Amino acid sequence: MGGPPPYPAEPVPPERRRSRGALIGALVALVLLAGAGGAALWHLFGRDDGPPAAAPALPSAGPLPEDPAASPTAPAPTAPAPESSADPRFVKAGQCVRNEGATGGKPKLLIAPCGAKTYEVLRRFDGRTSGEKDAEAKCGKVKGYTNWYFFDSQLDTLDFVLCLKLR
Repeated sequence: MGGPPPYPAEPVPPERRRSRGALIGALVALVLLAGAGGAALWHLFGRDDGPPAAAPALPSAGPLPEDPAASPTAPAPTAPAPESSADPRFVKAGQCVRNEGATGGKPKLLIAPCGAKTYEVLRRFDGRTSGEKDAEAKCGKVKGYTNWYFFDSQLDTLDFVLCLKLR
């Protein structure tokens, strides 16, 4: 008999099969996260907040009258307007606005050339506003105002009050 006993070859570990379940689970989680992120972005940036919250003038001054020359078929803007637009968010003291809203309804102001049946902006208060009483209190200190308008958004830094004088 002669020689050492034969040893088997080095053991080879069995081939590992990768689990597809873990890969599929990771892909599903990634898709769900992407969907949730997209929904959050749409909620923050894609929704239209609608027209600004506004109040009519003081009860003694009456509501802002409708401009009869206004076109009732003009489309409503759906995106934020650039600073060069007629959007009242960009109006400054000394400029004028006209009311394109329905008589007795919410005012819809647009920056316009000063003239008959326009409102001159005597003073603009930027920052948080709490509504009608706040607008009335702020404009009550402005000499010569006849009407007020406020914009109250969810973001207080976008709020403003306009103290107006009918021309």
